[in-house]
Amino acid sequence: MVETQVPKNNNNHKKMKRFEMRIKFDLKNVILWLLIGFFALSFILSLTTPSKFLEEKPLTTVISDVKAKKVSKIEVENNNLTITLKDGSQYVSRKEAGESLVRDLSAAGVNPDLAAITIKDTSLQEGWINILSNVLPLVLMAVFFFILIRQARGAQDSIFSFGTSRAKLFNKEITKVHFGDVAGVDEAKKELEEVVDFLKNPKKYQLLGARTPKGVLLIGPSGTGKTLLAKAVAGEANVPFFSMAGSEFMEMLVGVGASRVRDLFGTAKKNAPAIIFIDEIDAIGRQRGAGIMGGHDEREQTLNQILVEMDGFLPNENVIVMAATNRPDVLDPALVRPGRFDRRVALDLPDIEGRKAILSIHQRGKPFVAEVDWDKVSKRTVGFSGADLENMLNEAAIIAASLNKKAIDMSDLEEAATKVKLGPEKKRLQSDQDRKITAYHEAGHAIVNYNLPHMDPVHRISIVSRGLTLGHTLIPPALDRTHETKSRLLEQIAAMLGGRAAEELIFKEMTSGASNDIDKATMVARAMVTEFGMSSLGPINFGPNQDVTEWGKTWYEQQSVSQQMQGKIDEEIKRIIDEGYIKAVKILKDNKKKLELVAQALLKKETIDGDEFAQMMSARP
Repeated sequence: MVETQVPKNNNNHKKMKRFEMRIKFDLKNVILWLLIGFFALSFILSLTTPSKFLEEKPLTTVISDVKAKKVSKIEVENNNLTITLKDGSQYVSRKEAGESLVRDLSAAGVNPDLAAITIKDTSLQEGWINILSNVLPLVLMAVFFFILIRQARGAQDSIFSFGTSRAKLFNKEITKVHFGDVAGVDEAKKELEEVVDFLKNPKKYQLLGARTPKGVLLIGPSGTGKTLLAKAVAGEANVPFFSMAGSEFMEMLVGVGASRVRDLFGTAKKNAPAIIFIDEIDAIGRQRGAGIMGGHDEREQTLNQILVEMDGFLPNENVIVMAATNRPDVLDPALVRPGRFDRRVALDLPDIEGRKAILSIHQRGKPFVAEVDWDKVSKRTVGFSGADLENMLNEAAIIAASLNKKAIDMSDLEEAATKVKLGPEKKRLQSDQDRKITAYHEAGHAIVNYNLPHMDPVHRISIVSRGLTLGHTLIPPALDRTHETKSRLLEQIAAMLGGRAAEELIFKEMTSGASNDIDKATMVARAMVTEFGMSSLGPINFGPNQDVTEWGKTWYEQQSVSQQMQGKIDEEIKRIIDEGYIKAVKILKDNKKKLELVAQALLKKETIDGDEFAQMMSARP
C-alpha cells in the first residue's frame, strides 16, 4: 500500500478509520463511566453510615440514658447505633458484633420498651457491595485483556505491513516548484525537461523509435539543487510522482527492503506512466561485496531487487526512476550501467552567470536598495552553492531586520556572505597582546598575498573573532577556475605561512595561532607531491590507490611505498614548505613598514576592506 498525500478513492479507508476511532472512543467511555459509577456508589453508601460529625459515646452511656428515659429512639444499622434524645440532640455509639441491643438492655436491667428501637435493613446495600466487589474486578480485568489483545493485533498488523512501500505521491498541485524556480544548472534542467516532455508527448519520440529513458541519476556536491530539480519535475509532469528516501527501504528484518521495492514498483506500474524518485540512493546502492561478507545482507537484497525491477527479465514500461546522490563513486556498477540509469546528470557549483540567476530567484519577496551591485555580489560569492546563496540572502534579510532597516543593502549582503562561510561574530575578551598578535598575523597573510603575482586580491582583513578563528583574511577567487597551476599552489603555500612569518619577524616568537595555516599548507604540499606530480619525483601517484576487482568491487588501499621513497616524499614536502616560508619572510622584511601600517590600522578599526588595503599598499610611506 502506498502512502499518498492526494485523496483519491479512499472513502472505504476513511470509513474504516472513523470506525476504529469510534471503537476507541466508546471503549474509553465505558472505562470512564465504570470508574465514575464505582466512586459514586461508594459515595452514596458512605452517606448512609452515621455521620462522622456526631459525637460517639460508649454503650454504657446509651444504657444509662435509656434507663433515665432520656432517649426518644434508637436506629440500629449493623453494629452502629444512632441515638436521638428527647431534647432533639443526637450522638452515635457501637454495640458488640453479633450481639442484640435488646439483649444488652435486658441484661442491664433496663426495659427495652423505654425507647423506640428501629432496625435498618442493609441487605440490599450489602448485596450491591458484594456484587461490585466480585464483578467489578472481573470486568476491569476483561477490559484490560481486551485492550492488550487489540494492541497485540495492531503490532502484528504493523509487522506484516513492513513490506509495504512508504513512498509519497506528489502532483503539480501539491508541489509548487517548477523549472522556472531552478537556475544555475541549465544543462541538467534541459536533460530533465526532455524527460518530462517524453512523458507528456510520447508519440513524438516513438515515431522516431526512441524509448523511454529508464533512469536518470543526479550527481553533484551538496546544495547544488539535486532535490530541487526533482521537485521541479514533480511540479511539471502530468504523471504520478512517487518520492522516497534510500534509507526508508532499510529495516531490521531481512527482506523488508526488497519487499518495499516490489511494492513501490508495482504501484508505479499500475499508475504508469509514472516517475519514481529515490533520494540519497547511495544508502542502498553501494557496491556489493566480493564474496567476503556473504550475499544475504539486507542492503544487497534491496539493491538486487532494484536492479531486477529497473531492467530485469520482465519489461519495465513507462516508469522512469530518478535518483540523487553526492557519492557516485560508491555506487554499484550494475546500477549505473546503461539500461538502468541511462542518463547521468552532473550538477556542479554555479558559475558567475548561474549565481546571478540564482540570486535573481531568491531576491523575490525581499526589498533591496537600488545601489546593490549584483555583479559584485556574484563575483564575491565564488564557490557558493545554490543553497549557500539562498542562505546568504536569508541571513542578509535577518541582519537588516535586526537593524530596523526598511531594505537590504550591500553591507548586509557582505556580512551575510561572511557569516555563511565563517560563522557569526564572537565578542571574545582578548588581551591587548592577543589582539596585537592577531593583527600582525592577519596583516602578514594580506601583505604576502598582495606581493605574489598569481594570487587573487584581498577582499577583507579582520581581527574580529568568527567561529574558531580569532581573525581572518578573505581572499575569494576572482574567477571560476577549473585548474590550479603549480605556480599558484606554491604562492598559496607562501600566503598561508605569511601569518607565522609575521609573528616571528615582529615578536621573535612562535604562537599556536598558525596551526590551521600550517595544516592547510602541508595538505597542499603533500597533494602536489603524491597526487599532482608537481615535484622532482616526477608524475607518479604515491597516494591512495583505487583497484577494481573482477567482481566490480572497488578497493581503496594505500599503495605500497618503500621506506626510501617515503623518505624522499617527506623531503620534497619539507622543501616545498621551507621555500614557501622563506619567500613569505623575505616579502615581509621588504615591506616591514607596510606590515606595521596595516597591523596598526587593524588594531584601530578591527576590519579593513579590500579597497582600503589596496590604497594602503600603493601609497608611499
